[in-house]
Amino acid sequence: MTTAADNSPSACYFDAMLRPHRSLSPRGFVVLMIAVVVASVLAGSAFFMLGAWPVPSFLGLDVVLIYWAFRANYRSGQAYETVRLTAADLVVEKVDGRGARRRWRLEPYWVRVNMDDPPRHQSRLVLSSHGRSLTLGAFLTPTERLEVARALRAALDRRKLAVGAV
Repeated sequence: MTTAADNSPSACYFDAMLRPHRSLSPRGFVVLMIAVVVASVLAGSAFFMLGAWPVPSFLGLDVVLIYWAFRANYRSGQAYETVRLTAADLVVEKVDGRGARRRWRLEPYWVRVNMDDPPRHQSRLVLSSHGRSLTLGAFLTPTERLEVARALRAALDRRKLAVGAV
């Protein structure tokens, strides 16, 4: 976050990038996949030796599905949202895991930041203006959403004071 040093239209009062958290590192993913493959091969070999020859193919399918699920999870982890408040406007940009971008430009004077305090699991951080609403940081924890909401409210207040003083 940055604070404005002047009242020019380009003065920045809030600038944040919101990203989803992924607890398993790429290296951890490789280690996990190696462990899953080894366990599947050992179990599959035992079942094959007992005469249950179809079981190893299902264990192989499990490995492929686990790999696919983690790759999809990492792809969705590439998504992010940016929120930038200047004297002129509030710009929100959402980029999904595939790189598709959507952008909203809001008049800061009319924006209201809504968030439950204290936050609950299902609490949403919502920006509303002129009867429309935009949800931010759905991938964040409730506490993180509340932090963003408080910081954005404070930035909107600073902007109102600075712009009103002109």
